Amino acid sequence: MTASLEQIAVTAAAQLLPGEVVYLGPGLPLLVAGHLPRHWGVTVYTEAGLLAGSPAIGSVADALATGAGSAIVECVQSAGLIRGGHLDVAVLQARQVSTSGDLSEPANGGPGPGRSSEVGSCAQRVFAVMELAGGSGSIVGHCDGPISVQGRVGIIISDVGVFTITSGGLTLTEVAPGWTVDQVRQLVEPTIDVLPNPVEMTFTLPQREPHSKVFSSAAAAVADIPDGSTILIDGFAGPGGMAAYLMLALRDQGANDLTMVSNTAGIAATVGFGTPPGSRTIDHSVLVLNGQIKKALASFPVSPSPSRPTPFELAYLRGEVDLELVPQGTLAERIRAGGFGIAAFYTPTGAGTAVAEGKPTRTIDGREQVLESGIQADFALLRALRADTMGNLVYHGTSRNFNAVMAPAARVTIVEVDEIVEPGQLSPEAIVTPGAFVQRVVQRPADFSAYEVDE
Repeated sequence: MTASLEQIAVTAAAQLLPGEVVYLGPGLPLLVAGHLPRHWGVTVYTEAGLLAGSPAIGSVADALATGAGSAIVECVQSAGLIRGGHLDVAVLQARQVSTSGDLSEPANGGPGPGRSSEVGSCAQRVFAVMELAGGSGSIVGHCDGPISVQGRVGIIISDVGVFTITSGGLTLTEVAPGWTVDQVRQLVEPTIDVLPNPVEMTFTLPQREPHSKVFSSAAAAVADIPDGSTILIDGFAGPGGMAAYLMLALRDQGANDLTMVSNTAGIAATVGFGTPPGSRTIDHSVLVLNGQIKKALASFPVSPSPSRPTPFELAYLRGEVDLELVPQGTLAERIRAGGFGIAAFYTPTGAGTAVAEGKPTRTIDGREQVLESGIQADFALLRALRADTMGNLVYHGTSRNFNAVMAPAARVTIVEVDEIVEPGQLSPEAIVTPGAFVQRVVQRPADFSAYEVDE
């Protein structure tokens, strides 16, 4: 017998790993969502701009109506999710797949090759699903129609078997019940290799360990940050948006030679803005004073009062740290660009000043522009008000300033929050940062204070 559409979908689901972010294209791929166990923690992303936790609702319409465990991403976030390297897997329905990994979509496969081309180019892995025996899909030497994805398909899951594509060619790894290898060969145009003992498709999910983004403590969340890391840390003028609990944990962990990307590089403790009388804000200065910072990219690294210099300012004057001064708007855009897969951009900010020294410039529309590079970090230490276990974030007040733009720009984003709730308890309309951009969440202890006694 040939595998049914649901059996193709469960076979595709079996290829996914806990915690992955997975794009499901229109048509057959959407059925995959209904076969994902919740404890796997897979985040599903769809053509409609829906981000949902597994198991996702079978239909996008129902998911949008219920909002259970889901966030709706705006256009910029949607494009950034794809181009910024945040997609682990793309599952696409195919009309044809070539032995070199090219994919041509069905004529009715959706709004066109634009989105498939994006996800196919940017996802870490690409799966193709099709009906070979049903005649709606085929495996060929070369696609005869428009190619949506070039050379990226690694797995083909069909109604008669599962194939892998590598540099060595096409290999049959699983066969549908009741089918022989010779029968499968007759449906495939190119020559295929066969594993010595291809297994029979079972249409069952493997046992996998539960995946959780919730960490027991800040110390556990930052334990693997190595020396030499680049770290994004929020910070405006006051303490509202700073991850004080995580910063203290990183200080105690002791990673050295860190490059810190921050708006202020630690002026809150010196200036006292928004700090209760007799207290001192815990900010980036704890890392500077501990000798862990080798360089900072910042907009306001010095105190507004010459008589009250910041620890970073003093360290810079002693030659202990380096500084790259970045205008605030440019800093925000460099971080956003890095997180959304934009390598560089032109801006008029800083043209003709010291900011532009050593950087390429270009005249656009009669105005000199400076080429600035996107910023991608190894880790981000951020602060939000509330999160669910999927990592969806809700902010409060000024904590939204740099935290939201920094979240997508790190390989591992760690967020401290006041409260962690179950999926579905946050309104999709209140979620600012979707959980697809967040890898770790830790709850700030109720008795933790973001202030120290000012001695």
